[in-house]
Amino acid sequence: MLLKTLVTVVVATIAYVITNLINQSQDELWQLAVSIVIGGAALIVQYMIDFERRLASVESALVTHHRDMKNLVSEKFMQVGEVTGIFGKLDQAGLDTEDVKLLLQSATEVQSQGPGIVKSFARAELARLASTMVNLTGGTTEWPGENNDWLFGLTGCAQRSVDAISSSVDLAFWVTEPARRYLDVQSEAIGRGVVVRRVFIVETVADVNGDLEEICRSQERRRIETRVVVRSELPHDLRGGPINDCVIFDDQLCYELTADRTQGNPTTTLNAWASRLSGRRKRFDELWEEGRETGSGSL
Repeated sequence: MLLKTLVTVVVATIAYVITNLINQSQDELWQLAVSIVIGGAALIVQYMIDFERRLASVESALVTHHRDMKNLVSEKFMQVGEVTGIFGKLDQAGLDTEDVKLLLQSATEVQSQGPGIVKSFARAELARLASTMVNLTGGTTEWPGENNDWLFGLTGCAQRSVDAISSSVDLAFWVTEPARRYLDVQSEAIGRGVVVRRVFIVETVADVNGDLEEICRSQERRRIETRVVVRSELPHDLRGGPINDCVIFDDQLCYELTADRTQGNPTTTLNAWASRLSGRRKRFDELWEEGRETGSGSL
């Protein structure tokens, strides 16, 4: 406003001087009127220029806003289309979309209502689940440590067979509470027609003791078929094979537990690769054929 006033005064003053030079009659009123008119015109011109600039700015802002809104709407429609496509794929794959909806709704509620530690844990669990799903698309995934949840869940999903190799290192497991729960899940699987077989591997004949015999008898009572393999008695071409614990589910997925050299820090691996399954299947069949039957006190 100050700048406009100064420009107007300057223009009016110049106009007054020019009219004074042109009109020598010294008609002050006429000179003053002309100066005011010219100064006013200068002020109006300034406002018109300023208005034009603001109008151009508004038009530019409207164009930018329209473009942003268009991009936002397009992005949202793409997201809706993507979500719809995902749920369509879930239906085609035979998965329950309600479970997915429940998972997403619960995760949202936790993030909006739960305390900080619960929010952090929920995010970590979602990230872990997503990582597992992504890895399984490649046929294999790992877990740093023992994962009994995978073991129980896979047993609950088995439809035909559960074939397990248990090393002597694993014998202590069978007197624990997770072992009881695992055997309960296997009993349920047997009840729906799943064949469950287990091979125990020990190093020497001396390792076939009363504890092992009782473990075998308790599992036989649950209709789990068991055999014991003494590694030192195996043919030489079979002694060098892998002896780490593994479970083959429906000949389609292998659950493996691998320990380091100190028999600690185990790693759990799920593997659906055909080459891996073929090797594990062959190893189990060989050990099963060489194993001692444990029924009726044959040990």
